[in-house]
Amino acid sequence: MDKKVILIEPYYTGSHRQLIDLIRSELVTRVIPVDLVTMSGKKWHWRARTSALYISQNIPTDTNYHTIFASSVLPLQELLGLRPDLSKSRKIIYFHENQLVYPVRKSKDRDFQYGYNQILSCMVADVVVFNSNFNMESFLSNLTKFFKLQPDYRPKKLREVIEPKCRVLYFPLHFDQLISTTEPIKSLSQSTCHESTTFRILWPHRWEFDKNPELFFKTLFKLVDEGLTNFRLSILGENFTENLRIFDNAKEKLGSFVDHFGYLPNKVDYYNVLRESDIVVSTALHEFFGVAMMEAVYLGCFPLCPNRLVYPELFKPENLFNNDDELFEKLKKILQSPISLKSKCKINFSTYDWKVLKFEYLKILIE
Repeated sequence: MDKKVILIEPYYTGSHRQLIDLIRSELVTRVIPVDLVTMSGKKWHWRARTSALYISQNIPTDTNYHTIFASSVLPLQELLGLRPDLSKSRKIIYFHENQLVYPVRKSKDRDFQYGYNQILSCMVADVVVFNSNFNMESFLSNLTKFFKLQPDYRPKKLREVIEPKCRVLYFPLHFDQLISTTEPIKSLSQSTCHESTTFRILWPHRWEFDKNPELFFKTLFKLVDEGLTNFRLSILGENFTENLRIFDNAKEKLGSFVDHFGYLPNKVDYYNVLRESDIVVSTALHEFFGVAMMEAVYLGCFPLCPNRLVYPELFKPENLFNNDDELFEKLKKILQSPISLKSKCKINFSTYDWKVLKFEYLKILIE
């Protein structure tokens, strides 16, 4: 069998697209045959429910694939049921996020089917790849708890079946591309020894509940109320659903501090805003890697993140806060005393660099 690869992405946008494009480009460069089947990065819930049928109709029937690589948005078990000819291929499922621990406002709001589909995909896959240790462990350790929602006939020993297939490959970042699409980046010493008394604060996340914008903006409101106004603000990220009221409130109350407010589709513009910023903040309730945070830190920002989720895996204790008050106090200290940013954010970026990781990705694709 020729080692031809098919890349499948039902949600072809953002980091999902970023990963697929990196892999495809590398395969083409190495003259490894590759096909690509995608769906637009919209209506995530519909993609997670119904993408298998559309994709089954758009995969060539006259090709033998050595490897199928798909994100966990695809119900892989449904695709194989519809296209049993694909079952002989090496099947890799990649988890950008897992639905077993996705935050919901109330437990009754959790849609069992999304997590169930991901579990079934793992059962039929040959290799299950997660973008962080936190992602993998939170998935595996919640398998039994997840099925407590099921009233009876609960399956057993799922972890024993799935775990041997699992491995972690960090999400790869093309750092060389970041440099080429921005002006010369500031060094960490430049970003942490701040000469100005005004700091540029960045929040580069999706405008949705799970990114917890309420905490971020309420912290800024409190800073302003206490007379700490020596900051500028960039609020980036896409808005896929309803516009949360907090953003309207923030624009009204913080409008005089805002440099950017909204999605920047042009990557050069986006990365330049990251490069020009001093502090990047996450208040997320849900994060399994955090591409925007890592890109911002690489481009010179000092990160402040919750001491939970994936962040302790990526950042040092000085970059983490344990509660709402601690986030406020850390930002307050920075605004009051620029010397407080003197400690550099020490990260081994090669751990997340595509130049290094691409060999691991290629190995699982064509071994």
